[in-house]
Amino acid sequence: MDTKMINLTIDGVNVSVPEGTSVLDAAKSVGIRIPTLCYLSGINEIGACRMCVVDTGARALSAACVLPASEGMKVKTNTPAVREARKINLELLLSNHDKKCLSCVRSTNCELQGLCNEYGVEDENRFAGSMTEHQIDDVSPSIVRNNNKCVLCRRCVAMCEKIQNIGVIGPTKRGFKTAIESAWNMPLGTTACVNCGQCIEVCPTGALTEKDDTQKVWDALGNPDKFVVVQPAPAVRAALGEEFGMPMGSLVTGKMATALHRLGFDRVFDTDFAADLTIMEEAYELIDRLTNGGVLPMITSCSPGWIKYCETFHPDFIPNLSSCKSPHEMEGAIIKSYFAEKNGIDPKKIVVVSVMPCTAKKFERARPELSVDGLADVDVVITTRELGRMIKQAGIDFPNLPEGDFDDMLGDSTGAGVIFGATGGVMEAALRTAYEAVTGKTLEDVDFAACRGIAGVKEATIDLNGTPISIAVTSSTGLAGMLLDQVREGKKNYTFIEVMGCPGGCVNGGGQPIVTVEQREKTDPRVLRAKALYREDANKAIRKSHENPSIKKLYAEFLEKPNSHKAHHLLHTHYAKRDKY
Repeated sequence: MDTKMINLTIDGVNVSVPEGTSVLDAAKSVGIRIPTLCYLSGINEIGACRMCVVDTGARALSAACVLPASEGMKVKTNTPAVREARKINLELLLSNHDKKCLSCVRSTNCELQGLCNEYGVEDENRFAGSMTEHQIDDVSPSIVRNNNKCVLCRRCVAMCEKIQNIGVIGPTKRGFKTAIESAWNMPLGTTACVNCGQCIEVCPTGALTEKDDTQKVWDALGNPDKFVVVQPAPAVRAALGEEFGMPMGSLVTGKMATALHRLGFDRVFDTDFAADLTIMEEAYELIDRLTNGGVLPMITSCSPGWIKYCETFHPDFIPNLSSCKSPHEMEGAIIKSYFAEKNGIDPKKIVVVSVMPCTAKKFERARPELSVDGLADVDVVITTRELGRMIKQAGIDFPNLPEGDFDDMLGDSTGAGVIFGATGGVMEAALRTAYEAVTGKTLEDVDFAACRGIAGVKEATIDLNGTPISIAVTSSTGLAGMLLDQVREGKKNYTFIEVMGCPGGCVNGGGQPIVTVEQREKTDPRVLRAKALYREDANKAIRKSHENPSIKKLYAEFLEKPNSHKAHHLLHTHYAKRDKY
């Protein structure tokens, strides 16, 4: 059936769009920008903020995001009445907004602030009066919720419910007292929140932020009795440059290493090393399950948001989870055992700092299961954004830094390690090693294209020496839940599944640089940041984890072999069912 086309004019421009298209999207199709504050394409189209009002000749202005284009419609987006209405809407929002912009972490990158500048709001107190007062919720180890800065856009609600399929926050009360809260106004840290931070990524203001742990790092660096080690995750190098105005997708591995050295860390290692180590443990765990009748499908366990989601909403799949710790936890365990022993350092004096693209890593760090002999594997987790702030505080001119390197040997990595940051990367890295371990043959083409891209669910069948391995790759807890339902119902049958908790994987983690909704409609950070990681992989001299000389040395000198008793003691863990409420 042919699609019916609708013809209209917007600011005098003739526009032809399919029936059902909103005026907002119709305007976009011809390069006419209509401002928004609550809008998320396909997820949150509710007309709540009224920033997108336009004049159609009707008695009142209409919200373009929920107004269907109609035949012969004449739309004006820039009349004096439209501009004044938008300005008044902003002033009304400010009348119940905590306007401490100078001390807000989102200052200069706040959509509300940007629109106020754009529409010439000069008197932020024009409609000053009674204000609702909310207690700041900082109980969560990952996320701080400040409803005094909330504009009730409901983006966070839509992301949590529709994309992540968790739904722990929503609108409560009515009228002036309306707020975005958890059930019974429970602290976020006491709910089924998985700490993914995707709500932060879509929040237009500073109402949702990561818990700032930078002072803990500064304190450790300033303590002469502490030996402070830092390790950045793969995805950080593909996004950190954005904090300093560099183009999205800039690969800043060398500059990042230099910056970390200049901040004063005693050692600068790389979580990519531990990604290679994870592959050794995980690939051989898969082989063991295949040969000895273990629980299948085996599911990856690198994403702490996904792990908590599984523990909470799909506990029957806990036996399917790989027992491997996530890479940065493995690295922390090795630093406080092997590295400490080799260098004669008391592990109790070592402070391990992980720089992660993920707010859920802050929650993961505190899990009691992730410790060895009473010592936590990792002591502090900061996000990419927090590292950016530390570099700025130190007065470091990041874009103009020379290229540096990580320290031996826990800074050595392969291409397989770096692609962990993109959805499908863990699967691809594991297959590179599993193939050669099972077949005894050299894998000439290491690029598993079926694992790449941002499609919701990617499937493939890989032949391992006559044994077909059915794989699936997905990202976001919402899609993961749907996939597990299909496996449970017998509609899908897999051998190995990779799940990342955030859409697109770690490159789009809740701790990555904030990208506004308008920017996301023009460029997809998931794609550009992933391309950067694949570039680094392609340029690596070694692209298979099991060929990493430092990994080989670690096993020869310390761990013996993958999945050994010692490896299990240090590098593996367990999970348990969690209550939803």
